[in-house]
Amino acid sequence: MSRIGRMPVAVPNGVTVEVKEGNNVIVKGPKGTLERVLPEEMTIKVEGNEVVVSRPNDLKRNKALHGLTRSLIQNMVIGVNTGYRKTLEINGVGYRASKSGKTLTLNLGYSHPVEMVDPEGITTTVDGNKIYVDGINKEQVGQYAAEIREKRAPEPYKGKGIKYIDEVIRRKVGKTGKK
Repeated sequence: MSRIGRMPVAVPNGVTVEVKEGNNVIVKGPKGTLERVLPEEMTIKVEGNEVVVSRPNDLKRNKALHGLTRSLIQNMVIGVNTGYRKTLEINGVGYRASKSGKTLTLNLGYSHPVEMVDPEGITTTVDGNKIYVDGINKEQVGQYAAEIREKRAPEPYKGKGIKYIDEVIRRKVGKTGKK
Protein backbone atom coordinates (compact mmCIF):
# COMPACT_ATOMS: atom_id res chain seq x y z
CA MET A 1 0.00 0.00 0.00
CA SER A 2 1.15 3.55 -0.68
CA ARG A 3 2.95 4.93 2.36
CA ILE A 4 2.31 8.52 1.31
CA GLY A 5 -1.31 7.99 0.22
CA ARG A 6 -2.17 6.18 3.44
CA MET A 7 -1.31 9.15 5.68
CA PRO A 8 -4.16 11.59 6.38
CA VAL A 9 -3.69 15.27 5.51
CA ALA A 10 -3.97 17.43 8.65
CA VAL A 11 -6.12 20.53 8.13
CA PRO A 12 -4.96 23.42 10.38
CA ASN A 13 -7.31 25.94 12.00
CA GLY A 14 -8.52 28.62 9.58
CA VAL A 15 -8.36 26.27 6.56
CA THR A 16 -11.42 24.57 5.08
CA VAL A 17 -11.40 21.69 2.60
CA GLU A 18 -14.48 21.00 0.49
CA VAL A 19 -14.89 18.07 -1.92
CA LYS A 20 -17.53 18.54 -4.63
CA GLU A 21 -18.74 16.02 -7.19
CA GLY A 22 -16.17 14.82 -9.71
CA ASN A 23 -13.43 15.11 -7.02
CA ASN A 24 -13.30 18.90 -7.38
CA VAL A 25 -11.37 19.90 -4.23
CA ILE A 26 -11.62 23.50 -2.96
CA VAL A 27 -9.23 24.60 -0.20
CA LYS A 28 -9.79 28.00 1.45
CA GLY A 29 -7.39 29.60 3.91
CA PRO A 30 -6.01 32.91 5.15
CA LYS A 31 -3.81 33.42 2.05
CA GLY A 32 -6.47 32.60 -0.56
CA THR A 33 -8.39 29.83 -2.30
CA LEU A 34 -7.12 26.96 -4.45
CA GLU A 35 -9.29 24.70 -6.57
CA ARG A 36 -8.28 21.53 -8.42
CA VAL A 37 -9.98 18.56 -10.07
CA LEU A 38 -8.31 15.37 -8.87
CA PRO A 39 -8.51 11.85 -10.39
CA GLU A 40 -12.04 10.36 -10.27
CA GLU A 41 -10.77 6.92 -9.21
CA MET A 42 -9.69 8.14 -5.76
CA THR A 43 -12.14 8.53 -2.87
CA ILE A 44 -11.53 11.76 -0.94
CA LYS A 45 -13.24 12.20 2.43
CA VAL A 46 -13.03 15.07 4.92
CA GLU A 47 -13.15 13.58 8.42
CA GLY A 48 -13.05 16.21 11.16
CA ASN A 49 -9.81 18.14 10.75
CA GLU A 50 -8.15 15.66 8.34
CA VAL A 51 -8.55 14.60 4.73
CA VAL A 52 -8.29 10.89 3.92
CA VAL A 53 -7.59 9.56 0.40
CA SER A 54 -8.34 5.93 -0.47
CA ARG A 55 -8.10 3.90 -3.68
CA PRO A 56 -10.54 1.32 -5.08
CA ASN A 57 -8.04 -1.47 -5.91
CA ASP A 58 -4.34 -2.28 -6.23
CA LEU A 59 -3.88 -1.64 -9.95
CA LYS A 60 -0.52 0.00 -10.69
CA ARG A 61 -2.18 3.18 -11.97
CA ASN A 62 -4.32 3.53 -8.85
CA LYS A 63 -1.32 2.97 -6.59
CA ALA A 64 0.51 5.81 -8.36
CA LEU A 65 -2.54 8.13 -8.24
CA HIS A 66 -3.08 7.42 -4.53
CA GLY A 67 0.12 9.09 -3.34
CA LEU A 68 -0.12 11.82 -5.98
CA THR A 69 -3.65 12.80 -4.95
CA ARG A 70 -2.70 12.97 -1.29
CA SER A 71 0.40 15.07 -2.04
CA LEU A 72 -1.57 17.52 -4.20
CA ILE A 73 -4.11 18.05 -1.41
CA GLN A 74 -1.26 18.49 1.13
CA ASN A 75 0.39 21.10 -1.14
CA MET A 76 -2.90 23.00 -1.47
CA VAL A 77 -3.42 23.05 2.32
CA ILE A 78 0.13 24.29 2.98
CA GLY A 79 -0.19 26.88 0.19
CA VAL A 80 -3.36 28.56 1.50
CA ASN A 81 -2.07 28.43 5.08
CA THR A 82 1.61 29.51 4.86
CA GLY A 83 2.37 29.88 1.13
CA TYR A 84 5.48 28.93 -0.82
CA ARG A 85 8.71 30.80 -1.48
CA LYS A 86 11.64 30.17 -3.82
CA THR A 87 14.80 32.23 -3.44
CA LEU A 88 17.09 32.91 -6.40
CA GLU A 89 20.55 34.49 -6.25
CA ILE A 90 22.22 36.54 -9.00
CA ASN A 91 26.02 36.20 -9.33
CA GLY A 92 28.15 38.11 -11.82
CA VAL A 93 29.69 41.53 -12.36
CA GLY A 94 27.01 43.94 -13.57
CA TYR A 95 24.22 41.38 -13.18
CA ARG A 96 21.30 42.86 -11.27
CA ALA A 97 17.54 42.81 -10.88
CA SER A 98 15.02 45.53 -10.20
CA LYS A 99 11.28 45.58 -9.66
CA SER A 100 8.73 48.18 -10.75
CA GLY A 101 5.05 47.38 -10.29
CA LYS A 102 4.48 43.82 -11.55
CA THR A 103 7.50 43.92 -13.88
CA LEU A 104 10.80 42.27 -12.94
CA THR A 105 13.73 43.72 -14.92
CA LEU A 106 16.90 41.63 -15.17
CA ASN A 107 20.24 42.99 -16.44
CA LEU A 108 22.19 39.83 -17.25
CA GLY A 109 24.95 40.88 -19.62
CA TYR A 110 22.78 40.82 -22.72
CA SER A 111 22.51 43.84 -25.04
CA HIS A 112 19.03 44.49 -23.64
CA PRO A 113 17.37 44.20 -20.21
CA VAL A 114 15.11 41.14 -19.80
CA GLU A 115 11.64 42.09 -18.54
CA MET A 116 9.25 39.57 -16.99
CA VAL A 117 5.70 40.29 -15.81
CA ASP A 118 4.58 38.44 -12.66
CA PRO A 119 1.84 35.89 -13.43
CA GLU A 120 -1.51 36.05 -11.61
CA GLY A 121 -1.13 34.92 -7.99
CA ILE A 122 2.69 35.21 -7.94
CA THR A 123 4.68 38.07 -6.42
CA THR A 124 8.39 38.69 -6.75
CA THR A 125 10.53 40.90 -4.56
CA VAL A 126 14.14 41.96 -5.07
CA ASP A 127 16.57 42.44 -2.20
CA GLY A 128 20.11 43.19 -3.36
CA ASN A 129 21.23 40.19 -5.42
CA LYS A 130 18.34 37.97 -4.27
CA ILE A 131 14.96 37.45 -5.96
CA TYR A 132 12.10 36.04 -3.87
CA VAL A 133 9.20 34.33 -5.69
CA ASP A 134 6.10 33.95 -3.46
CA GLY A 135 2.66 32.44 -4.01
CA ILE A 136 0.10 29.92 -2.76
CA ASN A 137 0.34 27.45 -5.66
CA LYS A 138 3.49 25.32 -5.36
CA GLU A 139 3.55 24.44 -9.07
CA GLN A 140 3.26 28.05 -10.24
CA VAL A 141 5.93 29.29 -7.81
CA GLY A 142 8.38 26.60 -8.94
CA GLN A 143 7.62 27.13 -12.63
CA TYR A 144 8.08 30.92 -12.50
CA ALA A 145 11.32 30.56 -10.49
CA ALA A 146 12.58 28.11 -13.15
CA GLU A 147 11.67 30.57 -15.93
CA ILE A 148 13.63 33.35 -14.17
CA ARG A 149 16.65 31.03 -13.70
CA GLU A 150 16.46 30.00 -17.36
CA LYS A 151 17.17 33.59 -18.50
CA ARG A 152 20.83 33.11 -17.48
CA ALA A 153 21.55 29.71 -15.95
CA PRO A 154 24.76 29.50 -13.90
CA GLU A 155 27.86 28.51 -15.82
CA PRO A 156 30.45 26.12 -14.35
CA TYR A 157 33.66 28.18 -14.85
CA LYS A 158 33.01 31.38 -12.90
CA GLY A 159 29.57 30.56 -11.45
CA LYS A 160 27.97 33.58 -13.11
CA GLY A 161 24.21 33.54 -13.63
CA ILE A 162 20.99 33.02 -11.66
CA LYS A 163 20.87 30.06 -9.28
CA TYR A 164 18.61 28.80 -6.51
CA ILE A 165 19.90 29.81 -3.08
CA ASP A 166 20.48 26.17 -2.04
CA GLU A 167 21.86 25.05 -5.42
CA VAL A 168 25.49 23.96 -5.61
CA ILE A 169 27.30 24.72 -8.87
CA ARG A 170 29.90 22.10 -9.82
CA ARG A 171 32.87 24.19 -10.81
CA LYS A 172 35.29 23.29 -13.60
CA VAL A 173 38.93 24.23 -13.92
CA GLY A 174 39.67 26.62 -16.78
CA LYS A 175 42.39 26.37 -19.39
CA THR A 176 46.02 26.19 -18.35
CA GLY A 177 48.74 28.09 -20.17
CA LYS A 178 51.76 26.55 -21.99
CA LYS A 179 55.02 26.22 -20.09
